Amino acid sequence: MATEEVSKPQSLPSYPELILKALEALNEPSGSSKSAISKYIESTYGELPDSTVLGNQLNKMKDSGELVFSKNNFMKPDPSAPPKRGRGRPPKPKAPVSPGTVVSPPRPRGRPPKDPNAPPKSPKPKATPGSGRPRGRPKKIPRSPTAAYPAAVSSGRPRGRPPKVKPQLTEVSVES
Repeated sequence: MATEEVSKPQSLPSYPELILKALEALNEPSGSSKSAISKYIESTYGELPDSTVLGNQLNKMKDSGELVFSKNNFMKPDPSAPPKRGRGRPPKPKAPVSPGTVVSPPRPRGRPPKDPNAPPKSPKPKATPGSGRPRGRPKKIPRSPTAAYPAAVSSGRPRGRPPKVKPQLTEVSVES
């Protein structure tokens, strides 16, 4: 029993290497699907430890630009194809700076800090408006109770809706 050799699992190459070898071996013009890549790796190297790792690695390689994803298939990027542009408006090209000029650092954002050594500022004198009246709504002036209701308007009619005129009732005598 001591002479039996224990079978050790062979060390697998990294997932990106496995994926690239599978794409080269499958050599499909429209690219290879995730399941085809998985089946090739399982047939060549044996059982994969975790199937979700393959999907994560494919997505990482797709995001980094090592693979191109189209029509649910992964393929190697075409070296003659232009690089894929990101979303949104591209940044403006920067003007070339001559080698002799010194570039100052960009101005920091936000409000500049106060200088602790600066003398305190004197308070501003209050400017009165030209009319001499204070700002805002005027104060309410209390009135005496007699002046609260003025007598009549100059037209001789009282204010508001006139009272409803009630017809005079006549007495009716009932004789029986």
